[in-house]
Amino acid sequence: MNEKLAQLKEKLGEVADIGYATSVLSWDQQVNMPPAGNEARGQQLATLSKIAQEKFISDEVGRLIEDLKQELDGADADEAALVRVAARNYDKAKRVPPSFIAEQAIVTSKAFEAWMEARGKSDFSIFQPHLEKVVELVHKYISFFPPADHPYDTLLDDYERGMKTADVKAIFDGLRPKQVKLIKAIRSVKQIKADFLYRKYNEKKLMDFGVDVITKFGYDWKRGRQDKAPHPFETTFSINDVRITTRYEDDNPLATLFSTMHESGHALYEQGINPAYERTPLSGGTSLAVHESQSRMWENLVGRSLPFWEHFYPALKKTFPAQLDGVGLKAFYKAINKVEPSLIRVNADEATYNMHIMLRLELEIGMVEGKIAVKDLPEIWNTKMQEYLGVTPPNDAKGVLQDIHWSGGAIGYFSTYALGNLVSAQLWEKINKDIRNLDDQIRKGNFSELLAWLRKNIHQHGQKYEPQELVERVTGSKITPEPYVRYLTKKYGEIYGL
Repeated sequence: MNEKLAQLKEKLGEVADIGYATSVLSWDQQVNMPPAGNEARGQQLATLSKIAQEKFISDEVGRLIEDLKQELDGADADEAALVRVAARNYDKAKRVPPSFIAEQAIVTSKAFEAWMEARGKSDFSIFQPHLEKVVELVHKYISFFPPADHPYDTLLDDYERGMKTADVKAIFDGLRPKQVKLIKAIRSVKQIKADFLYRKYNEKKLMDFGVDVITKFGYDWKRGRQDKAPHPFETTFSINDVRITTRYEDDNPLATLFSTMHESGHALYEQGINPAYERTPLSGGTSLAVHESQSRMWENLVGRSLPFWEHFYPALKKTFPAQLDGVGLKAFYKAINKVEPSLIRVNADEATYNMHIMLRLELEIGMVEGKIAVKDLPEIWNTKMQEYLGVTPPNDAKGVLQDIHWSGGAIGYFSTYALGNLVSAQLWEKINKDIRNLDDQIRKGNFSELLAWLRKNIHQHGQKYEPQELVERVTGSKITPEPYVRYLTKKYGEIYGL
């Protein structure tokens, strides 16, 4: 067994290496690459993706997995988990031809550049033909798999294993009226002043402040770096090379800070995975919802909390004395938590954020079902934004073109953001039971015990456990919206005096 396991690990390690090399090229495409390099980059990504797919779905890998499955069946050991995850990934990958993987890499590389241009010019028509090709490939991808309860299930499973479209709809259907009720209650009382958040803030000083914050969080700069990109993201090339990006927005400068905190949450997860899982299928977060629970936790439950700003606000005010002149701590805290329907998802407050996700989920399901044509997306988007949030985008850049995900073929991804919100609150309740003086620690700028708890209970396990299994092991129940509703109700009840 040991010999076969060593052989499998070596094969899987080679596949992982190629995947990481692909990620480096994708990171460079968004951070450094000159625009004219796009066609060549697309071909490079296609070649590497095809090679990785061919190596992974080889008959030799299949035989090793089958032999080891029988020998390790039922064990909780890391080895058994590795084989189980490898088998699941192999079964899925075997259904997808390497030629499709290569085609997808080329199409999405071109789509990314088109999206960049379209967003810059606020012109959906530039992106439309590329998105149509992406959607065509999505339908083709679904066709490789046995019919599911809903065709969207196949896509959702790539990001949130075991979760069904019906499950997500049921969670959202239960959550939507509660959030709408809260939003209406907030809108009925005196609104919060927040104009000082939108003054001119020096970009470099904001970036440097964000660096100071996530350094205190525990982000390891010997194993990471931060750069600028059109859409913030985290990417992993190794447990010892976990990078983040952020962006500066003239019309919402402090979003830079929260973007940095959000992406650092992802990065802390990746940096905390058991080093023994390097170059194996157990490396990486167990699902996108669990991953998003980490980013949303550090961005919101920590980064938008009063104890956090009791520690950091004096330094922020010292850095930006003119912008924050006459603005007290409580006024600042309320301003960064102001509930106000907005156009941009990543800048949305916690009370309205999930509505942005529900909109995207509806559109994705509609495209997959063939009920929504790509050409109609801008109009439908604007109509639904008005229906859900009472705002209408003035242009495509602040509407249908704001997110990068569809350009990369990541249809099925968005619901994990909202599920991540739910998981973050669920974990937070458990964390506060285990760390009784957590607020006091945060007030002192001490995040070490919080990070240690996350490392022990979430991060180190990588993909060893299924997402619902992990959440239940830690909290005692599977993903549920109740803790999130309690969190929102308490927080905003105090802020708005409800």
